[in-house]
Amino acid sequence: MKRFLWAILGVLALTGLDQWTKYLALAHLQGQPNIVVWDGVFELQFITNRGAAFGIFQNQRWIFLVMTVAIMAALLYFFVKLPRTKHFLPLSILCVVLEAGALGNMIDRVRLGYVIDFLYFKLIDFPTFNVADCYVTVGTILAAILLVFYYKDEDWNLLKKKERGVTEESGEQESHKENAE
Repeated sequence: MKRFLWAILGVLALTGLDQWTKYLALAHLQGQPNIVVWDGVFELQFITNRGAAFGIFQNQRWIFLVMTVAIMAALLYFFVKLPRTKHFLPLSILCVVLEAGALGNMIDRVRLGYVIDFLYFKLIDFPTFNVADCYVTVGTILAAILLVFYYKDEDWNLLKKKERGVTEESGEQESHKENAE
């Protein structure tokens, strides 16, 4: 139970940080010229995004909401299925980070009908993004690295056994009673 409390607090804190930065962008950048942080490299630039990355799927709000709810449900399911060991702690943390990223942008889409973006790398002319996008991008990259290079077949076998309700030590069925952790 303590694990879920920490996860909820993590999602709330990260989502709060995302929403606070978007509030600041709305209050101080909207209708203003870009703020140059590092000339030719990085700027703060207010834009609204009614699509996804690189402007695809413009004005498809309901598709994004359905996809986001499905992704958040899958992340929650995966988080619940992860063993409560230090070995799987990195993936548990990444589930929290990804959940916060999805929630942060979903809040914008529900509340405003668009997502507020304000971080712009001018040097590479990268599309403008926000803090929730950072959570999703960095979290996905780190998860991919962990899944490819850190976790091994025996780790996934452990997950499969847990999913079937079989303990590793005895090979017997576990009770469905939740661990009071």
